[in-house]
Amino acid sequence: MSVPVLSIQKMSHYFGGLKAVSDFTFDVPEGVIYGLIGPNGSGKTTTFNLVTGIYTPTEGKILFQGEEIKGQKPFRIVHRGIARTFQNIRLFAYMSVLDNVLTGTHNLYKSFVWGAITRNGRYRREEREGRELAMDLLTKVGLAGKRDEYARNLPYGEQRKLEIVRALASGPSLLLLDEPAAGMNPDETEQLMRIIAEVRKMFNLSVLVIEHHMDLIMGICDHIHVLNFGCTLADGTADEIANDPKVVEAYLGAEEEK
Repeated sequence: MSVPVLSIQKMSHYFGGLKAVSDFTFDVPEGVIYGLIGPNGSGKTTTFNLVTGIYTPTEGKILFQGEEIKGQKPFRIVHRGIARTFQNIRLFAYMSVLDNVLTGTHNLYKSFVWGAITRNGRYRREEREGRELAMDLLTKVGLAGKRDEYARNLPYGEQRKLEIVRALASGPSLLLLDEPAAGMNPDETEQLMRIIAEVRKMFNLSVLVIEHHMDLIMGICDHIHVLNFGCTLADGTADEIANDPKVVEAYLGAEEEK
């Protein structure tokens, strides 16, 4: 059996006396789109912050490609091959679309500081390769024609796409998407679904996605894990989750007895 790209084992995290995530365990296999859902406050974004090094778990293990990453700095985790987007868009508003993507290509650069200062042959080659990658990614999502526009001038849906492209520019093996369809209309959400599916195939990625749009989650995820109050509520395929009474109750509330 192959090693999961991400394995979370008995992970718990406390904020003071509040237990935000409790004894949480799940595996993300290679090459899948894996959904992480749950009501507001269930611990989804906290889980992303634990995986990406923003927080360090109080208990448990986080294994990436079989190796422990718990407690590592966020930039180290990015270098290892995990990239993410955020619930609130975090673009460089007054930088161009292209320059935003170029900030994500830093993993390509192996030159030392002296190479950047002198702009030697190796540095110029890496710079050229980074630019080619950035333009290729922008072309794939239909943003190449807007490469010189300020990021702040893009429509909201295109800003979301740009943030995904910037994450891809770091060359990840695992892409974490935190509510990528937030604020999108139905047409934009449908287009985003196609982009996520295409990105998974084109870059041979595993994708872990948090989302409240159930049409997106049910439409693209190979597997879904449900959190509630920081604990696992259910785990299974889209059909299994959609028909699980515990999940229905968590989202809609228990039906009153007559």
